[in-house]
Amino acid sequence: MSKLKRLDELIKVVEGLKKKGRKIVFTNGCFDLLHLGHIRYLREAKRLGDILIIGLNSDHSVRSLKGKNRPLVKEKDRTEILSALEIVDYIVIFDELTPKNLIDRVIPHILVKGGDWKREEVVGGDTVEAHGGEVIIIPEVKGYSTSALINKIQRAS
Repeated sequence: MSKLKRLDELIKVVEGLKKKGRKIVFTNGCFDLLHLGHIRYLREAKRLGDILIIGLNSDHSVRSLKGKNRPLVKEKDRTEILSALEIVDYIVIFDELTPKNLIDRVIPHILVKGGDWKREEVVGGDTVEAHGGEVIIIPEVKGYSTSALINKIQRAS
């Protein structure tokens, strides 16, 4: 079974899981160069519920957000890497700048973002809370970021 789902497929899966009483956790990001900070973040997100869904920025979306030289790892490869993690249950790729549409359609019980975000900045938080869910900010792992990793590689070359 593939963890990668189209939005319409994911909505059907989530509806079934909710009927079974499963708690749905959603997070999103580029996950361009997967590092220890990502792993710890995703592990903590998974502990908050039963099912962890990642909204993955498409290559186009990453370029729009991060610049023409990103992503370093293409969406197909990022998807396969994330799919290999036991803690990840489903992945859905989105092309927009934000996951607002995904969150409005999936309506997870818990929406998770990293510690570099403030609650009021979390896109889709209003939708989740309006449906009785919650937004949780997971503290970032100090010293781990994709940008820092890219800078370190550039300095080394």
